[in-house]
Amino acid sequence: MEAHMYKNIGENSGIKAYKATAHAIIVYFASGVIYAYTYNSTGKRHIEKMKALAQAGKGLATYINKYVRDKYEEQIY
Repeated sequence: MEAHMYKNIGENSGIKAYKATAHAIIVYFASGVIYAYTYNSTGKRHIEKMKALAQAGKGLATYINKYVRDKYEEQIY
């Protein structure tokens, strides 16, 4: 599964791309860091909200900073 480029509608996001799976979202930050957030690490409600924001292309970085910042399952890079 390939990553989708984040639309960045607000034009000031630190997010470059994302990859959504059934129970997780992998977020590629502009800084080069990649985090995997999962149902186990953040909860289903947060993951599903993050997927919706990612698809909309707006608000994902703000949501991560406010609600799930350090609740990632794994730092991939």
